[in-house]
Amino acid sequence: MNQSAFDFDEPVDRRGTWSARWEKHAGRDVIPLWVADTDYRAPPAVLHALAARVAHGVFGYSVVPEELCGLIVERLARLYGWRVSPDWIVFLPGVVPGLHLAARHLAGPQEHVLLPHPIYGHFRKAVQLAPRAAGEMPLVLERGRWVFDEDALGAAVRPESRLLLLCNPQNPGGTIFTRAELARLVQFAERHDLIVCSDEIHCDLLLDAGKPHVPIASLSPEVSRRTVTLMSPNKTFNIAGAGCAFAVIENAQLRRRFSVDLHYTVHDASLFGYAAAVAAYRGGDEWLAAQLDYLCGNRDLVEQAVARLPGLSMAHVEATYLAWIDASALHLADAHAHFLAHGLALSPGSDFSAPQFVRLNFGTQRALLREALVRLETAISTSAG
Repeated sequence: MNQSAFDFDEPVDRRGTWSARWEKHAGRDVIPLWVADTDYRAPPAVLHALAARVAHGVFGYSVVPEELCGLIVERLARLYGWRVSPDWIVFLPGVVPGLHLAARHLAGPQEHVLLPHPIYGHFRKAVQLAPRAAGEMPLVLERGRWVFDEDALGAAVRPESRLLLLCNPQNPGGTIFTRAELARLVQFAERHDLIVCSDEIHCDLLLDAGKPHVPIASLSPEVSRRTVTLMSPNKTFNIAGAGCAFAVIENAQLRRRFSVDLHYTVHDASLFGYAAAVAAYRGGDEWLAAQLDYLCGNRDLVEQAVARLPGLSMAHVEATYLAWIDASALHLADAHAHFLAHGLALSPGSDFSAPQFVRLNFGTQRALLREALVRLETAISTSAG
């Protein structure tokens, strides 16, 4: 593999490109490390495919490319030993709409949803907007990893509980759940007859060798029949703006319920999303391996910086490019506002119902990350003073 062919250190100026992350603080001396996309150009294969689409010049309504279905089926079998049928795949514009479809259609108005805590904000928003009653499944820090407090699961479930939402790898904690951990969660779901909706968008962003991703639906045919798995190339290959994701749903009844709004209130994946996904899955793996090496270096820089700064702590990031940083020991009224005042925009922990935390996106050029960590250190020294 010739990783030197990919230069992740090359600066990419995203100002003025409608980037959500960069436009929010435009005109200010702020380094934006919040929204979960990266500052890396997509793989060359993706850029070439999109350029070819633009050169063709016609951007009409599209059908799902058969090749993409085949690439997904092959990829899931190769990476996870998970054999799925093409007709289990439901295409979406993104994983977030999938969370909202699950909350609205897989739990009834009088039923109850189980949510991890802390969790990416759209999980909670999907349940609130459905609206459905919800209970929290707390995650606890155990030997440097965020894992489910299994003793607390029984307290969260109700007789009317119907849907369990999962994020694996976990956002914001960065945990890759092990096969054994998932098996215990499945036993809980089966005991209480829960449907599982698992957001696995970060499944390719694995930073630790020897820690594989295990799709929860791949554990057994019985689990597969009660599971909706949400996946996408968007995070992996930095193509979220193109718009393509998919759900894998074996159970035909669940698939019909989940899909009832598709093509109506929820639009299809985009033409450019399809083209980018085909190219990424067909020719992006070498680029992905190089990106993961680079992200590991960035992850290590962040972990080392946080370890030496008083008042901050974080778990080891096994997956994702997101650092979940505990600032509670600083006793700040608003940790997010404090860091922003020092030129560093992080995701506020309140977005994850954990206001004493902040989330730092280290998917950027290393020189910019180093500058951001200097600002982090300055902010800490100011808080101590």
